[in-house]
Amino acid sequence: MRGRKGERQTVKDSNSPRSETRGNALWGSTSRSGDVRSNAMWGRSGRRANALWGRGGRGLVLGIVAALTIAVPLGATASTNGKGSGGNPTFIAPGLLAGAKNNPNQKLHVIIQSSGGAADATNKVRGLGATVRKQLNLIGAVAVDITAGKLASLSKQTGLTVTADAPVKLSGTINYSTQLWPYSSGVALGWGYPLAPAPQAPTIAIVDSGIQANRADFDNGARVLPQVNLASLTPNSPGDGRGHGTFVAAVAAGSAPGYAGAAPNARILPIDVMDDTGKALTSDVIAACQYILQNKYNLNIKVANFSLHSGAQNHFYNDPLDKAVEKLWFGGVFVVAAAGNYGSASGPSGVLNAPGNDPFVMTVGALDLGSSFGRSDDSIAPWSAWGYTEDGFAKPEISAPGRYIVAAVPSTATLTSQRPDHVVAPGYMQLSGTSFSSPVVAGAAAQLFARHPSWTPDQIKGALMLTAAPLGTNGSGVGELNQARALGVSSPPNPNSGLVPFEAGDPVGGLMFNATSWLSTVSSNASWTDASWGDASWGDASWAAASWGDASWSDASWADASWADASWADASWADTSSEDGVEGESGGVAPAMDAAAAAALQASSLALPAGQEAVDPIVP
Repeated sequence: MRGRKGERQTVKDSNSPRSETRGNALWGSTSRSGDVRSNAMWGRSGRRANALWGRGGRGLVLGIVAALTIAVPLGATASTNGKGSGGNPTFIAPGLLAGAKNNPNQKLHVIIQSSGGAADATNKVRGLGATVRKQLNLIGAVAVDITAGKLASLSKQTGLTVTADAPVKLSGTINYSTQLWPYSSGVALGWGYPLAPAPQAPTIAIVDSGIQANRADFDNGARVLPQVNLASLTPNSPGDGRGHGTFVAAVAAGSAPGYAGAAPNARILPIDVMDDTGKALTSDVIAACQYILQNKYNLNIKVANFSLHSGAQNHFYNDPLDKAVEKLWFGGVFVVAAAGNYGSASGPSGVLNAPGNDPFVMTVGALDLGSSFGRSDDSIAPWSAWGYTEDGFAKPEISAPGRYIVAAVPSTATLTSQRPDHVVAPGYMQLSGTSFSSPVVAGAAAQLFARHPSWTPDQIKGALMLTAAPLGTNGSGVGELNQARALGVSSPPNPNSGLVPFEAGDPVGGLMFNATSWLSTVSSNASWTDASWGDASWGDASWAAASWGDASWSDASWADASWADASWADASWADTSSEDGVEGESGGVAPAMDAAAAAALQASSLALPAGQEAVDPIVP
């Protein structure tokens, strides 16, 4: 069907909506079940066996593009058999299918390639209510606007390859920041350069208040997956009514000029669990964990950030949110949690709220960078929580910049209206909190996964802890994030090795923590903690040493108030979680970046730890 030049061709919708059961060449003849993929792309039992990957291995295909970089890679190449009705199964990019499931009514811009040419592709979208925008005869394709829910009908056709009509940007684009923190923490070394781009980072799930996707910080939405809305509390505005999630996502993976985040090329999965005041039901946060685990493969989710904490204190082995994040950890998703903003300069506060109190996940404290590029004036922010959990584990494990951070916030968000004096430019605010230290580490973890996709969460945690720069003060864990060195680690240790013997099969599937066995071991072996958590190799001082506090972890002196007191959380009812209390501090200024000094600081950090070998050389 050929139209006049410049005209759009619209074909009428003649099909009724389909059920969500996916029976096609991509997913197999039945609905999706767990992680088993049986289809022409993956082969049986999830193995990759096809023309692209080869049998049992990966064949790397390199294409050199001089001027443009596609923001979302093409998922496959259509075979060419010269017939529009060939037997080759249709491929639809997994990200499109996931978006269709979450929001079947949204309009998608896609490119449909056909083994039978552009005319065949046009015929196969006939009757689906699609608008053909361009004929791309060069590659036997058409550019189409189509309702997401109609992808299921397309999947029943043969010989098609359906991918996003993704935005493109100049390959000469350079990520940079006017702030000190990306350079001081070393994450800037992982950004890459126009002639040596960074490897593609995996998806980071931001479990928060949603995000404002259509802004320069996220390539105008090109790197943002369809938002998942799980919030039960109201009011909850579309997008990000609070603003907290947008700020967190921008720190983790922003890319606006002058405001680059830790991993500017990472995709973002926003999961909205909060209302417009920053509150959430713990059950909604657990539902977010469930969604991440169910979609970790098709959305390539490797990192999940939780800049929030539960309103109740429990032993980690009894807390439902801790159990949920452990499921993510055992399932291959690296979990980062904020330590909390209830610390005190007078002594340890303890870290008593889920998920930051879980011994498996990486908990992050907030670092104040001072006013210089060196570490001599770095310190832990006075409100950053630290100490032992109720079960005797030292937290946080690491610290990262979190004081006087500038990042994106919607101009209509409640954060903006509550703290107008912290707006530093239209759409940007300066805030402080461990909420914003956590996504720095989330982005650093995404960078490591990009270079080592087969690493486990334990290995990512080990690489970050092994290379942290000791700060020598309470509350910093083993030290401050030093991504410049972490990028060169090849064989990271497992900081959770003491917990591995207590991992067991879960009757509902996957692994679980065997609390009964662990409690029995701890009660009969008082040295277990020292042996497992006091290894001097983690830093100049043991992170389970007495320097954490003179009092026993179970002593009431860990806090002025009882651990069960409502003052630990903004809300007093048990099934409530909240954002990691944003600190709208007055009088501080975000440390600025000076290029020459930052380069010198990075160069001094490139030395690798003893016994480590760089497998991905870093070019400063």
